[in-house]
Amino acid sequence: MEPLMVKSAERTVRILEALAASPDKLTLSELQQRTEFPRSSLHALMRTLVELNWVETDGSAFGIGPHALLTGTAYLDKDPALPLAQETLEDLRAETGHTAHFARRDEAHVLYLATRESREAHHVIPRVGRRLPAHVTALGQVLLAQLTDDEVKALLPDPLPGLTEHSLTDLAKLSGALDQVRTRGWAYEREQGTVGVACVAVAVDYRIPATDAISCSMPAGLPPAEVEKITDAVIRHTRKLAATLRREGIR
Repeated sequence: MEPLMVKSAERTVRILEALAASPDKLTLSELQQRTEFPRSSLHALMRTLVELNWVETDGSAFGIGPHALLTGTAYLDKDPALPLAQETLEDLRAETGHTAHFARRDEAHVLYLATRESREAHHVIPRVGRRLPAHVTALGQVLLAQLTDDEVKALLPDPLPGLTEHSLTDLAKLSGALDQVRTRGWAYEREQGTVGVACVAVAVDYRIPATDAISCSMPAGLPPAEVEKITDAVIRHTRKLAATLRREGIR
């Protein structure tokens, strides 16, 4: 009985991950194609998840339900580093005028935990709760640089998926970029994750290896002198946050 229960739990998690990753609701057939689960067991699991409000349906397709949001919010509410990180984002945005992010590495991805949007942003894309490939973001690259080359190679797929024509899709080129990050202590990417956007990120050194990072997003066409000023601001504010977290004993 126990192996069956473990399999059901694993399938439930995979279903929720598939629904969360899709921008649109999925039909049962589409969900079966993505999970490759038997249709009979998939149908039974979906019925249970709908009854428990983890999944919602319009009768023909399925999407994430409200209880999934409650669980995600609980994760944020219980993170002791987050309130201090949010203060840092406020200060960073006030100084630079640009959007600031706080994110955590989740295996080969980064999970956005807090964002303060630029006041000039006209088309705000909600970031909190979003999960992006680590190798196409400055946040992810600065956190991957905390690992050895062998650890990075074991973690990431090869070839790497790209989001734009500027994304690093070659593992050897990414390794070279991570070496540069380790040397200078911060990551910079230009249009690798989003066309028209550049980003600089610094790891928050209160854990070893660091799991969290702060970044600032900016238009890709800013002059080098302006990028340097923003980079200096990110470094200062992130170091101050790390010192505060260590002093408070937050791990």
